[in-house]
Amino acid sequence: MIRKTFEHEIQQVKDEVLLLGSMVEQAILTSVDVLKKRDIKGAEKVIAGDALINKKRFDIENQLMVLIATQQPMAHDLRLLASTMEIISELERMGDYAKGIANINVRMGEETLLKPLIDVPRMAEIGVSMLHRALTAFINEDVETAKSIPVEDDQVDALYNQVYHELMMYVIQDPRSIERANWLLWVAHNLERVADRVTNICERTVFIVTGEMGEIKSTDDEFWKNYKTTK
Repeated sequence: MIRKTFEHEIQQVKDEVLLLGSMVEQAILTSVDVLKKRDIKGAEKVIAGDALINKKRFDIENQLMVLIATQQPMAHDLRLLASTMEIISELERMGDYAKGIANINVRMGEETLLKPLIDVPRMAEIGVSMLHRALTAFINEDVETAKSIPVEDDQVDALYNQVYHELMMYVIQDPRSIERANWLLWVAHNLERVADRVTNICERTVFIVTGEMGEIKSTDDEFWKNYKTTK
């Protein structure tokens, strides 16, 4: 009976993590969409919504601390609870990135975008897709899926580099555009960091199941390793 109660409480925590993840996914996509539309009121809603994300994170954290203190979990269960603590922290930080994008939108005021947003929304879509599948892998303790997702970070990195080079060309052509270029560069940077934090979630999933903690290498990591070797 005690074990069944514990498993029920764990499932409740997992459900709350999925809800937090859904809130973060929506915040990321909305922050980019309202930036694309230069919707200031929409951006302000994203900023206000970050407080709800923070509250949800701390509520889950309190649930986890109660379970750790009262159930005294061992082995797999302890790894699960400790890793969930880390995962909700990662999610809260992703919410901060969405809030940061919304803040940029507000700070731009009446300024127009330096360039149409093409690669930036794609970065958001890939990052959110990675996050959604990473959380599903966490819930199902699916190691193989968790190991496969970080490779997609290369796509986000490639888009970030594309945005960076395009923005630098605008600045070269007109140095007065540097501030507007910097705004969009920060947006792209925030989305690139989302994908990085998804990788952290995947690493935690592997740890829960196997007890082994380590970095999941992307193909980009291997590229730089080989690059440095040949220099």
